[in-house]
Amino acid sequence: MTADTIADDELVFAPEATGEAAEDEKGWRVLIVDDDMDVHSATKLALKSTRILDRPLEFLHTYSAAETQELLTREKDIAVILLDVVMESEDAGLQLVRTIREDLKLSELRIVLRTGQPGYAPEIQAIRNYDINDYKTKSELTHTRLYTTLTVAIRSYEQIRAINASRRGLEMIVRASGELMEQRGLKNFASGVITQIAALLDLPPEGLICARETETGEAGMQVIAAAGKYSEQINHPLAEIADPEVRGAIEQALGSGESCYAAHSTTLLLEGHGRRIAIYLENQRKIESFDRHLLEVFCANITIGFENTTLYSKLHNLAYFDPLTGLPNRLRFLHELDERVISGHKTDAIAALIDIDGFAETNDALGHQFGDHLLKAVSDRLTARLPDCIIARISGDTFGVLGDADKLTPVALSLLFHDPFHVDEHELVITTTQGFLKLEDIEGSGGDALKSTSIALKRAKQSHRGEYSYFTREMDIEIRERVKLLHALRMAFDNERLFLMYQPQVELATGRPVGVETLIRWRTDDGRFVPPERFIPLAEHSGLIVGIGLWVLRMACHEQRRLERAGFALRVAINVSVAQFRHPEFIDTVRQALEDSGASPSLIELEITESMAMEDSDFVSAQLHRLTSLGVTMAIDDFGTGFSSLAYLQKLPVHRLKIDKSFVHDICTDPRGRQIPETVIELGRRLGLTVIAEGIEDQNQAQALVELGCEEAQGFLFGRPMETRHLYAWLESKPNHVVFAGR
Repeated sequence: MTADTIADDELVFAPEATGEAAEDEKGWRVLIVDDDMDVHSATKLALKSTRILDRPLEFLHTYSAAETQELLTREKDIAVILLDVVMESEDAGLQLVRTIREDLKLSELRIVLRTGQPGYAPEIQAIRNYDINDYKTKSELTHTRLYTTLTVAIRSYEQIRAINASRRGLEMIVRASGELMEQRGLKNFASGVITQIAALLDLPPEGLICARETETGEAGMQVIAAAGKYSEQINHPLAEIADPEVRGAIEQALGSGESCYAAHSTTLLLEGHGRRIAIYLENQRKIESFDRHLLEVFCANITIGFENTTLYSKLHNLAYFDPLTGLPNRLRFLHELDERVISGHKTDAIAALIDIDGFAETNDALGHQFGDHLLKAVSDRLTARLPDCIIARISGDTFGVLGDADKLTPVALSLLFHDPFHVDEHELVITTTQGFLKLEDIEGSGGDALKSTSIALKRAKQSHRGEYSYFTREMDIEIRERVKLLHALRMAFDNERLFLMYQPQVELATGRPVGVETLIRWRTDDGRFVPPERFIPLAEHSGLIVGIGLWVLRMACHEQRRLERAGFALRVAINVSVAQFRHPEFIDTVRQALEDSGASPSLIELEITESMAMEDSDFVSAQLHRLTSLGVTMAIDDFGTGFSSLAYLQKLPVHRLKIDKSFVHDICTDPRGRQIPETVIELGRRLGLTVIAEGIEDQNQAQALVELGCEEAQGFLFGRPMETRHLYAWLESKPNHVVFAGR
């Protein structure tokens, strides 16, 4: 009785047999080698009462490589070994394969390698490097999978034994299979198959066709390899072959699902998990039974190779090509750059990155499907108009181009986007920002070249949309310096090399201290100061600003408490970064800092910039109300540098506007320099907000602001940023220092 056909991969087992096998009936001997008892039991149960090629199965069991080697020296006629990879050691199974083949000289029995841990023996390497016949994972302990595997293995074993007298044929099969397993790509594999078949049957390489089912799955075949008079048909549909007998033979094999042998032709069918392959060959003589056995053994061996090659082709496409556009992807582009850079063919070669301006906004407005169609349209235009260049999709909306310098110029690339794109009934004109690299300006690998081109693109983005930039060595030096500085900043933060200074804020009319602004400073181990304008942007870009900002907040709150104990009831202003303000735990960190330090909330003022205040109005308004509910005050820094909505500003719970120092600088020298400060001061008066001016350096500026009605001031004229010990001494020198000016 044969096993039932089971269509799925569920864990099912063979049906119970209706009768017992005859006692003298010889079965196929199958040796299970595994150190896990459950694997033995599961395998035996899955194949219970199964018959293969009209004979029962007889199971033998060993649990280690050493035990197996000892058994094989005394037991004969073992047809198949189901062999575990990992037993006494990670490669015990693989080493046992070598022992079986080389030391014990057992070439007829079939070895099916099984593993529960594929990483110890990668499939392709194991099949290529070891004389095994199949490779399965232990998860494939289903009746259908085991039945199929053992049927192929036992049929192979029986046929090899039957033709063992003809060593030439057997050696050729083994050698051909090994060579084919090393092929990469379906077309190379197919070419190797027809070459090996011609040699196996001692036929001239004439009239050989290897055809594969079409990609669409329709009833059609495409010639992927051929020899002799059919060689010009490669990559053409099989239907274009004029001879109806050829087409008929292949259609018959496909229809019957098996190889067909005719008087003057043979059609072999390979069928795996992917599409089927038909191999047609003309023969002047009838293929004898013995040669048919050779072909069947050969096909049984290379079927796995066909499946592996199909899988390899799919993986290759996934690894090196973008599924949306069909273009090479970033990895493939890197390989192309590598070849060009390492080979030295860099003269007059250009690498460029093209970034679509505003793509994210377009995607959000018109939908991701529209965005995908736009990317496809861009890739089609680049491919069509730059036929001699290598085009790749590097990331979401960024394309890479590699070609000659005379073709890849900023003007030429910009002209490619002059005409509108027609996408989903929309007409869309887009602009791009571009980064360029002359390959002769780079040393190293393709990765270095791509990195340098990315630096040029980022520099162009910093300028303006639609701009371009060429990479220069100065850019690389600047990037390296930034990286070094960021690393040093992290170390400084961890090693407490950052510290706080405080700049006084005074009542402008009297010079009486009313507050201090908290300012962070960085002093290196050798005593040098790193300017805040250098390291603050780095901290913001890297995300380190959140941790630094929390530290500043807590330190400033503790300082406010110490000032108050010393009799200085001063407001302490603390700058808040965008990343801090938007952090989901920011409100809690402020509350915790106030509680831990014992600071007076009314004397803690948080400063946000005007641009922050105007961004995402609902979120900002809600966040400010949560903060003021804690008792702290809020100030808008750099006021006048942005584009505030006055109606929106009126609704925000803020207490103070801070005039940016850039407007104070020209208040006495430019006839129009008074207009913005005057406007801000009047606005503050109407909204009931205190106005403070920063950056006051001389008495004339102070007098001008007094005349305009400005209430508070900050700047070198009144006091430079100072460490705490100097701040306390400065405060002691001022009259009425304990009086708080209020809000």
